[in-house]
Amino acid sequence: MEDARAQELFTPLTVGSLTVPNRFAMAPMTRTASPDGVPGPDVAAYYGRRAAGGTGLIITEGVRIPHPAAGWPDRIPNLDGDDVLAGWRAVTDTVHSSGGTVAAQLWHQGVARGVHDGDRPDQTPVSPSGIDIAGGTTGRALPADELPELAQAYAVAAANAKAAGFDAVEIHGAHGYLLDQFLWEHTNHRTDGYGGSLAARTRFPAEVVAAIRAAVGPDFPIIYRFSQWKMNRYDAQVAGSASELEQLLAPLVEAGVDVLHPSTRRHYLPGFPDENPELSLAGWTKKVTGLPVIAVGSVGLETEFRPGGQERSDTGNGRAEGSGPIPPSSIDRLLDQFEAGEFDIVAVGRALLADPAWVNRVREGTLDEFGGFDAASALARLY
Repeated sequence: MEDARAQELFTPLTVGSLTVPNRFAMAPMTRTASPDGVPGPDVAAYYGRRAAGGTGLIITEGVRIPHPAAGWPDRIPNLDGDDVLAGWRAVTDTVHSSGGTVAAQLWHQGVARGVHDGDRPDQTPVSPSGIDIAGGTTGRALPADELPELAQAYAVAAANAKAAGFDAVEIHGAHGYLLDQFLWEHTNHRTDGYGGSLAARTRFPAEVVAAIRAAVGPDFPIIYRFSQWKMNRYDAQVAGSASELEQLLAPLVEAGVDVLHPSTRRHYLPGFPDENPELSLAGWTKKVTGLPVIAVGSVGLETEFRPGGQERSDTGNGRAEGSGPIPPSSIDRLLDQFEAGEFDIVAVGRALLADPAWVNRVREGTLDEFGGFDAASALARLY
């Protein structure tokens, strides 16, 4: 890596009331390390290490919104109650004292929550149409008259996050969870105003954004994470073209989103190869909206997660996105994308599990001195 090029990523970015000291974020990664939903001192230490290691913006693991069917298991943190908010205040204080900023990711799993022994009736999984990613019948479909209350649950979580000292919130609208279940035609079969056209499928996610905006005020940043791929459906597409992507995102932007976070498994792959063989999904997102964009996907990895240099490519629907070895020049490709204006912030996941000081190593030009990503040791660092 050329040190001079890397230094371009160490400039601040201001969005509303948030100023990120550099262009690196920690990607959200679920840990299930908060008993009864309460983040403890270990959670504060975990995020604090990454902030002290140079990461400018910490995006937390998914945090359950205050809705009974929002998520499972109970060790996933939530954002409601005095003990919980005190725990998050310790997290935000630690990150701030370590020089970083922090956003809470607001999460409702929808039918992905599943059904588990001991569930109460109000914990039955909910979704747009009672259909899971595989097309099976699961849980129950949300009636339209429940949607305003559910949007308000997101708003309450966002207001609580702001009160606990978070600098921003990220709405999890990706990977086949609740809001993504509205967006994707395979899980949204509704015939009312919340289904059918892409604009109608975007309606409820936009209402969630609007409810959060009303709760947190005009300057508090709202990030929205979306994806084409779903859990175990790497071939999935919500938008089949740049035009459809613009239709998808425009209502979210109008409702109050400040930053978009298109989740991809490989940051360097083209979003719509037939339209442009080079431009990433992050680049397309920035092009059609003009908003700041967070890129993500295997950043800083020289090897695959799975042993042997290959990820499972048989999805039942063709080859997985970007299966195969990661190019050794992926960091240089990232810098090319930044220089081309494809993204404003880059989110790093597994590399930060392996080395909490990964960002500082980029700044210092010492990445080559580190042993690299190892799946087993990195997973251990989730805890």
